[in-house]
Amino acid sequence: MIKRILFFLAAVLIIFAVSYFPHNYVLTSKEIQLSFSLFAVYLFHVIGATIVYVIVEFIADKIPNQAGYAYLASVFLKIGFFVLVFQASVFANGQLTKPERFSLVIPLFLFLILEAIAISKLLNSK
Repeated sequence: MIKRILFFLAAVLIIFAVSYFPHNYVLTSKEIQLSFSLFAVYLFHVIGATIVYVIVEFIADKIPNQAGYAYLASVFLKIGFFVLVFQASVFANGQLTKPERFSLVIPLFLFLILEAIAISKLLNSK
């Protein structure tokens, strides 16, 4: 179990490095200013994905039949916490520009796909 968690954490950190630095480079090279911190968004998804995976890992160990429901509930909670944490910087503005929208959606989908792949492998192994 610890080995799978550490492997997932390594994968999350690799995805963070591979996606954040080019994303930030493109934004700075085109001189695009965001109304929120791109690093904070990526960091939130890194921490959130890790917490979701650890929760599902522990529930799959104790109650394997309920692990899928735990994943579903934890993803909804993660989205709710995202709205709560970034409410002032992201959702206070009336309209988001296209670069801001893409800068929110890209990390969301990257880490959501990584979570789904890791948890599907976990649930198939149980």
